[in-house]
Amino acid sequence: MHFEGTVAIAASRQKTWAFLMDPTQVGSCGPGVESIEVVDETHFRARAKVGIGFISARFVMQMEMAELDAPSHATILAHGQAPGSAVDATAHMALRDGDAPGTTVMDWSADVNISGTLASVGARLIQGTAEKMIGQTFACIRTKLEA
Repeated sequence: MHFEGTVAIAASRQKTWAFLMDPTQVGSCGPGVESIEVVDETHFRARAKVGIGFISARFVMQMEMAELDAPSHATILAHGQAPGSAVDATAHMALRDGDAPGTTVMDWSADVNISGTLASVGARLIQGTAEKMIGQTFACIRTKLEA
């Protein structure tokens, strides 16, 4: 599945970058995220419970900030396992100054591949659930950064 979008944030690019590069901060905005463990500067683990329709799975995610060009561009790679299911994702984000002083525009995209039980049973519901979760995540990020 491919997702992409643009988000306007009423915060400076430096502040936005710092927030997004802090796994604990950005992880607090992920729906279902139960814990974040920082391994080193570019690697972290997350434990999250994800529900698709009537099925839920608890994923252990390994994440890597693979490409960083502060404060403009980042690529994050993720691989997660749950009993009988797996997810692989590559996410890209580019930050640029917004039209108004002290604002940021984030262009983002993500390619996600879900396999196993969750994909086969919840296939029709995955797209809508993922879009809802993405919307919740960005709403939380904006709320925290714009406070």
